[in-house]
Amino acid sequence: MRRNLTASHESWPLAKPFRISRGVKVVADVVVVEIREGAARGWGEAVPYARYGETVASVLAAIAGVTADIEHGMSRSELQQVMPPGAARNAIDCALWDLEAGLSGTSVTRSLGLGPVPPLNGALTIGIDTPDAMHQAALALDSAPVLKIKVDADAPEAQLRAVRAAAPHARLIVDANEGWSIDLLERMQSVMIETRVDLVEQPLPADDDGDLDGFASAQPICADESCHVTADLSRLAGRYGAVNIKLDKTGGLTEALALLRAARAAGFGVMSGCMVCTSLGVAPAFHVARHADFVDLDGPILLRRDRPGGARLESGKLLAPAETLWGGGGPGTFV
Repeated sequence: MRRNLTASHESWPLAKPFRISRGVKVVADVVVVEIREGAARGWGEAVPYARYGETVASVLAAIAGVTADIEHGMSRSELQQVMPPGAARNAIDCALWDLEAGLSGTSVTRSLGLGPVPPLNGALTIGIDTPDAMHQAALALDSAPVLKIKVDADAPEAQLRAVRAAAPHARLIVDANEGWSIDLLERMQSVMIETRVDLVEQPLPADDDGDLDGFASAQPICADESCHVTADLSRLAGRYGAVNIKLDKTGGLTEALALLRAARAAGFGVMSGCMVCTSLGVAPAFHVARHADFVDLDGPILLRRDRPGGARLESGKLLAPAETLWGGGGPGTFV
């Protein structure tokens, strides 16, 4: 039976502006792919990311370029060969996972041989602001077991100390989003030891990875912008201790699971991350997150409103979206 694929752009306002070292976000622009086959339908969501040269228009165009192939039955494994990793492939790949669950009547969780995703210690993110404002933000998240602190090169010492004073017991992840130099990373070592930072994420621009050769960091360094797919791992060895697996970088759950297996085999720690998106975008990522050392899937929590059945916080734990939203093997809820 022939499939039908549609793709569309949606905008989801954030609850408040969210600032990282590259700028401020006030809305999450996502691309949604829906694939129907008979009575079954699957959907997936992706975030076009300017850092990787993506726009909503370019992602929609890339999806249009393979629509006929998908409608004529292209498989997920074939998709990996004809499309590069990125947001466009992610939306299609995740829609195909959801469609396969609907056609088989078997949830993605069960097809992976696993039980329900357990509650996770998910990081809650504090965007860049003044130290006082970040202190207040951390106070408001006093029950969070893990905080992720966005910083730039302007006042990271004061920002870290302000957050640690407000959250004395939380595990801390520091994310510079490529905003530091190797000299600043070295100067920040003592401050990160003082504030008991567990992980520092992508401190240097990806093009400067070579500066990490021979650098002995007191904290594990996690590759984000420097790690997209399994093939990247070989050049990260000796420079990074962990990798951040995001479906919009890997181009979907298929490659994300392959990267997870390869990263573990190579001795890397694993973070499961996301862009700012709805719970449709993070639902597949929970199948990586359940195996990760650090979980950073709070993108939907930053929105003014989310899709029905979305991820939620409960007693400091991050709960996976309902399988009625994605991957449950049923008709799904399209809102």
